[in-house]
Formats: sequence, C-alpha cells, structure tokens
Amino acid sequence: MPASKKQIRLLLVDDHAVVRVGLRTVLHDRHGIIVVGEAGTKAAALRAAKRFLPDIVLMDVRLPDGSGVEACRDILTRHPTTRVIFLTSYADDESSLAAVLAGAQGYVLKDIDSTRLIRSICAVSKGQSILDPTLTQRALDWIRARPTQAGPVQGKSLSPQEERVLALVAEGLTNKEIGAAMQLSDKTVKNYLANVFQKLHISRRAQAATFFATRH
Repeated sequence: MPASKKQIRLLLVDDHAVVRVGLRTVLHDRHGIIVVGEAGTKAAALRAAKRFLPDIVLMDVRLPDGSGVEACRDILTRHPTTRVIFLTSYADDESSLAAVLAGAQGYVLKDIDSTRLIRSICAVSKGQSILDPTLTQRALDWIRARPTQAGPVQGKSLSPQEERVLALVAEGLTNKEIGAAMQLSDKTVKNYLANVFQKLHISRRAQAATFFATRH
C-alpha cells in the first residue's frame, strides 16, 4: 500500500465468530482497510470502540445483549468521528429506518459481494453515505411532520411502562426481546405497543422509533 494512502481502521461487530472470520479474511489489508478489532456483543463493541478508535464500525443489527442500533447510537455519542455501517440480513423498513435515526452512514445486506462491500467501506471513509436516499427522505419526512401532527389521543400521555416499551422499540428490539428485558409476556408487550400506537396516531414500529428520536 502506498505510504500516502490513509489506512481505514475497521471494527467488526457480529455475534457469529464464523462471520467475523470471513469478513476479516475478505477485508483485512484490502484497499487500505485494516481490521483493528472484533466484537460479538453490544458491550464488547463499546469497549472495542473505546480501545481501538476505529474509523468505521461494520455492525450487525441483532446482538445477543442488545441491538446494533443502540450500540451505534452509543458509539457515535462517545466517538463522533467514527462512522457506522450496518451489515445485516434484515431488509425491513423498520430496521433500516432505525439505522438512519441512529446516525449510521451505511446499511447493506449480507448478500453483498466483497467488491461492493469494500467499495462501500471506502466510500463511507471519505464521508459519503451509502444509505438509500428514499429511506433517508422517509426519516426526514417523519421528523418534520411530527410538530404539526395532533397530540396524544384525548390528551393522554404515555404511561411509564409505555415510555419504556417505546424506548426499547427505538433501540430496535423485537417484542420478545422487550418482554425479556421488562419481564413481561409477549401478549403484554403487544398490548402496551398497541396503546402507544393509538396514542401517537401511528401504525408502524419505525414511526414509533422516529417519534422517540425527535424527543431525545
């Protein structure tokens, strides 16, 4: 690698060791990319980000002790010059919109080929975004629309439990994961979520995440 070419310090975050090994094999020492560390959990990702100060974190959405979205938000708060790319199997709007709201600069699927993945990492390292413009616009539209929308139904505010459910939805957790975190049944979580949707005049989890993001 030419001495004048800046290295791209990359941190890999995925709960499957075999995936991390494969990514390291494909990415390390390619086009200036240097894999400086790995992590398999949210907690380990936060420690690794602090230790290695990577330029880019390649992050999965689902982690065993939390969500990649929450990890992304925490890492960018503590290390604002770091950039995050989500590499995930989840193509749904809720996960990708949550990534936008968390401040990620990229969102790509795991079926991407190695050449395109390397190109994406290099692009983000130069300050570019590889997020779908339509997805980004959708997030901005929801944020702009919130102040003009009606308030909670009949003036009702969210209960403490509903606020907690809303916060966990914004972190990208599933109903089952929320139930485990709050020690509630799936049915109870669904009931709380239905109440939140009704009070906020929304119908999708991504909209709930957007509402939460506008207040925090």
